[in-house]
Amino acid sequence: MYKIDFTKPGRVHFIGVGGISMSGLAAVLVDRGFQVSGSDRGASELTEKLKGIGVKVSENQCAANITPDIDAVVYTAAIHPDNPEYAAAVAAGIPMLSRAQLLGQLMSNYQLPIAVAGTHGKTTATSMAAHILLAADKDPTISVGGMLPAINGNIRVGGDKVFLAEACEYTDSFLELFPKISIILNIDADHLDYFRDLLHIRNSFRKFAELLPEDGALIINDAIPGVEDITDGLKCRVIYYGDGPHHGYRAENVTFDTLARASFDLKYGDEPLGHYELKVPGQHNVGNALAVLALGHLLQLPAEAMRRGFLEFSGTARRFQVLGEVGGVTVVDDYAHHPTEIRATLTTAQLYPHKKLWCVFQPHTYSRTKALMDDFAAALSLADAVVLADIYAARETDNLGISSQTLRDKTAALGKDVYYFPSFDEIENFLLENCSPGDLLITMGAGDIVKVGHRLLGK
Repeated sequence: MYKIDFTKPGRVHFIGVGGISMSGLAAVLVDRGFQVSGSDRGASELTEKLKGIGVKVSENQCAANITPDIDAVVYTAAIHPDNPEYAAAVAAGIPMLSRAQLLGQLMSNYQLPIAVAGTHGKTTATSMAAHILLAADKDPTISVGGMLPAINGNIRVGGDKVFLAEACEYTDSFLELFPKISIILNIDADHLDYFRDLLHIRNSFRKFAELLPEDGALIINDAIPGVEDITDGLKCRVIYYGDGPHHGYRAENVTFDTLARASFDLKYGDEPLGHYELKVPGQHNVGNALAVLALGHLLQLPAEAMRRGFLEFSGTARRFQVLGEVGGVTVVDDYAHHPTEIRATLTTAQLYPHKKLWCVFQPHTYSRTKALMDDFAAALSLADAVVLADIYAARETDNLGISSQTLRDKTAALGKDVYYFPSFDEIENFLLENCSPGDLLITMGAGDIVKVGHRLLGK
């Protein structure tokens, strides 16, 4: 594999530079003195930001963007060999790096690289960790998979000591990283277009844990079924949190305010470690906070700095994000696109003030929808009424013989009030006619369903 020499900055080109992670890595290279160019299929807020710091961005992808002065090309998992820029770079013999390989090489340049992994909650937990590190004046470099207001984006270029990164398991990309401390939040069946089954996923997380050196540490959710399969025999220190037999960090006396935000007492074993309050809603965020508190204690961060960090964290974009109110209806957007995430979000919503709970769900990829069809129907049934949009295909072209109508039928069979409309216009008209003051409306999914909420609000 090609190794970038960070002491001799050259020219790097990014295929898909507008992605949330790619744009962040491009910004880090700019800060380190590299000449950076990139391409994407159209302009976005992220590409405009990159232009503002000197990145040359092409709003189309073509072979002409690959020029002889490029020292290395970086690409994402979504880029295939038939991409014109990818093919041109290979033909020209230019060294190629995946996004994950570049992230791993960057991490290895820091004294304390921290990776946050898990099927669900990575962005939120990474953002929480960012807040407590910032509150403790650790000057971290941060790469997160969402837009975080505290750093005005998805990347923060800090000092050369602490690097905090969200670590994605898709296509085993997190196995390219070099962490000193890792967090594993949960392990669930997902990305089944790549992984064969849950056992395949668990094996990958085991390999991820094995990346840690002897003087490193793994922070892991004790409630993961068969957690010892991940932890037994590791060279590094293992720190547990949550409800489980190892009696690690856990929350007691959990209460929720009128906006579903938790307060709790922290304990490690039988030792009380103080009281904490969150400004993000839901029981699942108590678990995220426990993982981050375990990290904070490992790093010996002051308790007051951690409390302040949590109080200053009000969430990231598209994670139970309150967009506004129209006609007395509160409109929320959430990125949930897996049954476990849907359950967590709708359970949180049930604690939130509302008369009727509407879920407008856009399934993400045919493979995930088909593999987890019954689980999707059961999770969606937690809403009072469900409106389905067409499946967001993303990288897929084969519909596998299913559609959102299939999911509608499955959900209706559970006795739910469920509708399917093939266009956003039809969805919006239906909602305007049927939602009432006091209702809570959540647009949900990893595609572009957020547009429905914005259009309802006139944004």
